[in-house]
Amino acid sequence: MAQESMDYDLVIVGAGPAGLAAAIRYAQLCREANQQPRVCVLEKGAEVGAHIISGAVFEPRALNELLPDWQEQGAPLITKASEDHFLLLTEKKAYTLPTPPLMKNHGNYIISLGLLCRFLALQAENLGVEIYPGFAATDVITNDQNEVIGVKTGDMGRDKNGEPKKNFQAGMHILAKQTVLAEGCRGSLSQLLIKKYDLAKKSNPQTYGLGIKEIWEVKPEKHKPGTVIHTIGWPLDRKTYGGSFIYHWGDNLVSIGLVIGLDYENPYLNPYEEFQRFKHHSFIKPLLSDGQCTSYGARAINEGGWQSLPKLTFPGGMLIGDSAGFLNVPKIKGSHTAIKSGMLAAETVFAALTHENPAKELIEYKNKINQSWIKQELYPVRNIRPAFRGGLWQGLTYAALDTYVFRGHTPWTFSNHADNTALRRAMYYKPIAYPKPDGKISFDKMTSVSRTNVFHEENQIVHLQLKKPQLAITINWQQYAGPEQRYCPAGVYEFIDDEAGKKKLQINAQNCIHCKTCDIKDPTQNITWVPPEGGGGPNYSNM
Repeated sequence: MAQESMDYDLVIVGAGPAGLAAAIRYAQLCREANQQPRVCVLEKGAEVGAHIISGAVFEPRALNELLPDWQEQGAPLITKASEDHFLLLTEKKAYTLPTPPLMKNHGNYIISLGLLCRFLALQAENLGVEIYPGFAATDVITNDQNEVIGVKTGDMGRDKNGEPKKNFQAGMHILAKQTVLAEGCRGSLSQLLIKKYDLAKKSNPQTYGLGIKEIWEVKPEKHKPGTVIHTIGWPLDRKTYGGSFIYHWGDNLVSIGLVIGLDYENPYLNPYEEFQRFKHHSFIKPLLSDGQCTSYGARAINEGGWQSLPKLTFPGGMLIGDSAGFLNVPKIKGSHTAIKSGMLAAETVFAALTHENPAKELIEYKNKINQSWIKQELYPVRNIRPAFRGGLWQGLTYAALDTYVFRGHTPWTFSNHADNTALRRAMYYKPIAYPKPDGKISFDKMTSVSRTNVFHEENQIVHLQLKKPQLAITINWQQYAGPEQRYCPAGVYEFIDDEAGKKKLQINAQNCIHCKTCDIKDPTQNITWVPPEGGGGPNYSNM
């Protein structure tokens, strides 16, 4: 039976801010030219926004360019950032530091990025864009010239052994003149194409952080709408990069989270437990006391900056947003650059398709990026994140020099390294004794996972695949004390005893919240993350 297919001018994989901005901008250009947009957006989440999670303090610069009338259209940008605080935490105290210029948020908004994506999806559909939630793109389609001509969506209704069930539906071929990947950080097709076309051969390895976030409803007398707080220091040691955020927004809501650089060395470090411990600090606990935690989530974020951007184009398509890595790390923002990159990609595609015989690889996209304010933002700050590899104080010192003295105009560029290579063997460390959760401020991992509304059909092919299963024991367990059971923020990985009393790795794939940490941090890169059945995963409502 022939594979069913659909044809478009443009297919976009991922309905995050980058992908939706690309769809909107392309449709706008079509409308201006009196053309019907033939553009499709595929989203693996059950609905738009289901897999979206961010801090998030949002800079509206790109949105102003994309939709100048966003206020009249009812965009969910309500809480204006009104005051900034930057703190150094020790175990017992909190010290106020000068807020770095890039972390000042005048003119920005504290938002739910998921709600913004739902708004953008509505704008796109009103312009004639077709959006298909619940459809995971699992592979690319190439022609005889090795050019990408579209993507395949995954089969639905296969059992654990790959056999069709009664509800089986074969995936589809979505064909297009250009394929734009907007999957977010560490997207599976993005990784596939980066390897296939060797797009990263001239760039540094990408480096990542893991962001863990909760939303709390706090007592009205404790709520200060518009307050933005960032901290560094405790609970992390001075060699581990990271920091926290506390944002007051909405109706008595507080977004609180901890971001930890995934280049940490200690295999006993547990990012989830560090976050739970952090909430008991004397500066934090009074804010949350008598409040209610309503949501939990986690996601890896790009931290490599300009020098870790891969080649942005390949024959038949391009990378946008966090699929490429456009996050501004010192500013702690990437949604505005994601939106702008999506707009530039759409303009490049539209211009190319007006020609009778358009090129398959649209290198003009990279030129547009270089000529835009994206480069003006990212290039000057490229050295700040890698400077922290020397520790907290060295990083802060260099960041101050780079910001106030060099102003980003240094003739050198520091390099990044792959995060999985940073982990050291367990023999050099002692296990960390984390306090037990109290059920009020801190919680056990499964309680938190229940707040993600995660769901996967259990009788399906496991989407977390081990290239060599035995390495989980001979390397990860024996040399690194099983770090996957700690770096995963959702309890997916568990080392248990088999019938013979020997250790084996149990994968609880139904818990996976699609953060991608395992795909990044595994010491031997033995874990491969592939999309589960479309619609599976977390179902965030306002993250």
